[in-house]
Amino acid sequence: MTDALTSRRSPSGRAEPPPGHPATPMSRTTGRARARIAVTVVLLASLTAVVADTVRAGDNQSNPGRVLAGYAIAWALFAAAAWAVRKVPARAASVLVLAGAAAIAVAALVAPPRTSDDMFRYAWDGRVQAAGISPYAHPPAAPQLADLRDNWLFPTHSSCKGWGLHRTNSGLCVRINRPTVPTIYPPVAEGWFLTVHALSPPGSRHKPLQIGGAALAFGTTLALLTVLRRRGDRQRAPARAALWAWCPAVPFEAVNNAHIDTLGVLLTVLALGTATAGTRRGALLGAAIAVKALPVLALPGALSGQRSPARILRVASAAVAAVALVYLPYVVASGAGVLGYLPGYLQEEGYETGDVRRFALLRLLLPDDAAGVAAIVLLALTALYVWLRGDPTRPWHGALLLTGTALLLISPNYPWYSLLVVALVALDGRWEWLTVTLAGTVLYLANSLLPDFPLQAWAYGTAAAVVALAACLRAAPAQRLLKRRHRSAPAAVRPGRRAATDPAVPK
Repeated sequence: MTDALTSRRSPSGRAEPPPGHPATPMSRTTGRARARIAVTVVLLASLTAVVADTVRAGDNQSNPGRVLAGYAIAWALFAAAAWAVRKVPARAASVLVLAGAAAIAVAALVAPPRTSDDMFRYAWDGRVQAAGISPYAHPPAAPQLADLRDNWLFPTHSSCKGWGLHRTNSGLCVRINRPTVPTIYPPVAEGWFLTVHALSPPGSRHKPLQIGGAALAFGTTLALLTVLRRRGDRQRAPARAALWAWCPAVPFEAVNNAHIDTLGVLLTVLALGTATAGTRRGALLGAAIAVKALPVLALPGALSGQRSPARILRVASAAVAAVALVYLPYVVASGAGVLGYLPGYLQEEGYETGDVRRFALLRLLLPDDAAGVAAIVLLALTALYVWLRGDPTRPWHGALLLTGTALLLISPNYPWYSLLVVALVALDGRWEWLTVTLAGTVLYLANSLLPDFPLQAWAYGTAAAVVALAACLRAAPAQRLLKRRHRSAPAAVRPGRRAATDPAVPK
């Protein structure tokens, strides 16, 4: 009775504690939630500002130290924000994830590409296709395409010195890398380039491709939230999706540099997010492979735990059919030349003699000739393990294991190759694999700053060590839980023992 007389009510009608009484548990919980939301908002605002400042600071050739410092700060803020959002209520966390993803993407749009010139090839391929010419038929420097050149991609009033500019042996100045060879990109990527070109206003240059990259990145965030919520874990879904939405690799590589890998990532997430392994999953995965070949590493994960020959055949045949279908129009137009410079590119990425070498970690243990063979054997065994022992309800777990292992073994110099790893980390929650992306970023930006330091081995070696340590730490609690269950189990069900009530046991 006293409490009823002395309690107060808020204007909304809710009961409030009387003066001098401690706050209720509900109010304390609400206060903590608001504090966590405020901290996350501050961290996201700081991350957005750092991304915008970094892309304005210069390129990786003229100012690599400054760019590297910006990336480092962005990764630190990302780690803090991803940690803070874990305790935010699910609905508020979802809003933060989407708002943060949009803000960071917009920040990456404030400057032209800064660390990769691949986008210029995308723009050229779209222009060539719009003119009714196969992008696999002629290189950009070919005289047959002279009528398509403009002063943006082929500057004529320039000394041809500066970031992104190349001069051919014939004296032609061009922004497109490898201007004397045809394109290497598969048909679905080429379809994206054509679509962006068709929707772009005249003279818009790089901006439509960047906006397209932002749309793909945001679409991937939405797909991740949808897939994770469908699994039933609504509380952890936003925090998982944030591992993609706020990861610095996304604004820098998917948006500012507009790498086409993002389209393959989105299609792979949609493929693995389907409820069952069937034709739809195979078709989406085939489309992802026809963007860039790397998503083929997700195929064993897509077949995790499958024993039915019919289901395996449906997935595999749908993937092959999708690839064949999208290649068909270009085969008709270009014949055997449909592969473009892809075979030459794979040979070129061998890598050439220098600081960056393929199979860097294996070369520390094996002779050069044996490193490639060992990598193939290890990847084949990993793929077999993923297929036979993988969890069919979590196909992304096996896909992450195989894709991440492949990148550790190959040790690429390009951080955008690991965008797929970032999305798979968001699905699986194993944050330690983000160190693979971080290793590629450090190698790409800092290699010129440390020419005499074995940066490739150190970067990827550190990533491998972090992944291995995290695997051990994750396995330890599971082992302890199994032991506790074994000790607490009744004697009748313990392996190797019989209960005292068993008639065969003498009393």
